Amino acid sequence: MSASAFDVVVIGAGQSGLAAARALLRTGLRPLVLEAGELAAGSWPAYYDSLTLFSPARYSALPGARFDGDPDRYPHRDEVVAYLQRYAAGLDAEIRTGAAVTAVRAGAGAFAVELADGTVLSAPGVIAASGSFGNPYLPVLPGQEDFTGQILHAAAYREPSLHAGQRVVVVGAGNSAIQIAHDLADLATVTLATRTPIRFIPQRPLGRDLHFWFAVTGFDHLPARRAGCPPRGPVLDDGRYRRALTQGRIDRKAMFTGFAGEQVIWADGARERVDAVIFATGYRPHLPYLHALGALDEGGRPRQRGGLSLTHPGLGFLGLEWQRSPASNTLRGVGRDAAHLVRHLARHLHRHRAARRGAGLPARA
Repeated sequence: MSASAFDVVVIGAGQSGLAAARALLRTGLRPLVLEAGELAAGSWPAYYDSLTLFSPARYSALPGARFDGDPDRYPHRDEVVAYLQRYAAGLDAEIRTGAAVTAVRAGAGAFAVELADGTVLSAPGVIAASGSFGNPYLPVLPGQEDFTGQILHAAAYREPSLHAGQRVVVVGAGNSAIQIAHDLADLATVTLATRTPIRFIPQRPLGRDLHFWFAVTGFDHLPARRAGCPPRGPVLDDGRYRRALTQGRIDRKAMFTGFAGEQVIWADGARERVDAVIFATGYRPHLPYLHALGALDEGGRPRQRGGLSLTHPGLGFLGLEWQRSPASNTLRGVGRDAAHLVRHLARHLHRHRAARRGAGLPARA
């Protein structure tokens, strides 16, 4: 295995990977960013067509580059994709797309990063920034395997015309569930199935966007353990989502208990034929390439604290939900986590570089 010109391999070129690359460059470390997809935009190109950020452009940028245009607008998916591609192009870092990582293994003083095309790279540092979109959480309910309708996760939902005229149940009480249900409401008969009542919070309390108040109060900077919010917070609403429910464009029922053929079985025992069920039930960290390394627990979650691996010096994680704060896996918050992670990783990597030079070896292995 030949010596590498890179200090850190960053896996993923979404918001987390790009923020990591910038932070690494600012500390004098050279990153190589690997992206499985064809665009340096992470999972954003695969999100549903109508996706719109719940934070204004002025609060949705990565460090060093603002969104163009009106800072008070709410950017849609394609704007975010274009923004991330511009951000990537402005970094003095090598970014390889179409480069899927299959395994990371521990070597002698460095990690071996194996790619799907057979390439093996070596670097003393690795940052896993592949997010969670590739690992959607889909619960299993009684009778699900025999359901004759369509079952999909929100990760596979694209646009409403495919469900025109259908009876659709959207499972979930978070922002994505509400946005998808609202997207479908004009073309399909839609019910939101939730375990608890939907909690709404005004998008613009006292005439200012909620993220303005987050900035004023420092909420986004609170340690995750002190933020006082559950992983699934309330729905941010400018009035249209609550109105769609009160006007009956979207129905809400207690979560169904199972499936029976072409039907779902509601909590009160009633059965109803349904064409499609869309689970907006969240995601889990997508880190299959770390199984061989032993850096994950039995549930596939990284053994980490604040993004730093508890098992392997030189390994870090970025973009995990509630990694350090309520904003850890968002455009507006990942930059702070990247700076924190790289600051700590850099100590290990600079020591590694100095040790190799002292031994008369190339600075990068």
